[in-house]
Amino acid sequence: MSDDTGDVIDDLFAVIEDRKANLPEDSYTASLFTHEKGENAVLEKLGEETTELILAAKDDDAEELAHESADIVYHLLVLLSMKGMDVDDLRDELAERR
Repeated sequence: MSDDTGDVIDDLFAVIEDRKANLPEDSYTASLFTHEKGENAVLEKLGEETTELILAAKDDDAEELAHESADIVYHLLVLLSMKGMDVDDLRDELAERR
C-alpha cells in the first residue's frame, strides 16, 4: 500500500473544490455541481458505482474492484464538498472509530 494515499485524496479533494469554485465548462466535476438534478446527480452516481463495486467483488475482478472503489471515493468527495464538508471531517470520523 502506498504511503501517499492520503496525499492523493487531499489532492483530489483540492481539485474538486477548485472545480466547484471555478466551474470550468469542460469539467465532469463541475457538471455535478451545476446539474439540473442538484445533488441527486451525485447521489445517483454513488448508487450506480456501489452496484458496480458489488458486482466486481462478486466476480472476484480485482482490477474492476479497484476502479469502482476509486469511483466511489471520488463521488463521495464530491458529495462532501456539496455538503460543505471536507476530507478532515471524514478523517475525524474514521479516527473516532479506531
